[in-house]
Amino acid sequence: MTKAPPQTRTLERRQRVQSAEMGLRILKALARLGGAASLTAVAADVGENTAKVHRYMASLIQEGLVAQNPATQHYYLGQEAIQIGLAALRQSDPIRLGEPALLRLREELKITGFIATMGNKGPTVLRLEEPALPVTVNVRAGSVLPLLWSATGQVFLSYLDDDDVMKQAQEELAAGSRDQRAAVSGRNPVEALRKRVRAQGCAVVNDTMLRGISAVSAPIFDHTGRLIAALTVLGASGSFDASAEGKVAGYVKRQAGEISAALGHGR
Repeated sequence: MTKAPPQTRTLERRQRVQSAEMGLRILKALARLGGAASLTAVAADVGENTAKVHRYMASLIQEGLVAQNPATQHYYLGQEAIQIGLAALRQSDPIRLGEPALLRLREELKITGFIATMGNKGPTVLRLEEPALPVTVNVRAGSVLPLLWSATGQVFLSYLDDDDVMKQAQEELAAGSRDQRAAVSGRNPVEALRKRVRAQGCAVVNDTMLRGISAVSAPIFDHTGRLIAALTVLGASGSFDASAEGKVAGYVKRQAGEISAALGHGR
């Protein structure tokens, strides 16, 4: 059997790669267009003529990655594409995806950072990174934090509309010290706090949970827009700018936003 010359084999490999790239571009276009669109819309999105896109659509339909609605003639993501998406979502772990952000916070800001999720007893620290010279605080993996007096808790309180969470916050308010209650004063202190945190895009506390400790926390959302975790940094009060408009808060919000994007939020 005569082998094809090297130039021919190279050309064939290049054509296969280009075909794969084109197929992926079409699938991404369908995703950007809401999962279903006309042939004309898809062709415009990928910048190719409709005849070429139609040929690729036929192959994608054959593989189950795309299907067509006979009533509208619109193409939409098929069952195989859905299975791929579900598999990706099952691997979307905010702790795993957030580890690089924690390392960056530790190395660049030299302060302690952690990721917490909502447990059955309240916001719970799951992954923590400390700098070489950490501030001594009684926060470790597994620590459960208050809703009102910790920045982490305030994030969950502000972005979760849950009756049990609100009840717990009211109980904490009633049991809080005079200094703690002064930090969330007003006619409806819990709701005022929720509004402030959502407006800022982060929560900030200074000395309300631990004397001499400040913290900044930002929300992490999944692909549905649901709050699933919080990214928090903390350190000695006065050692960093713990304000909603400060450099640290901006950094934390950007890192939390990147984790959310990796989880599919905003797509």
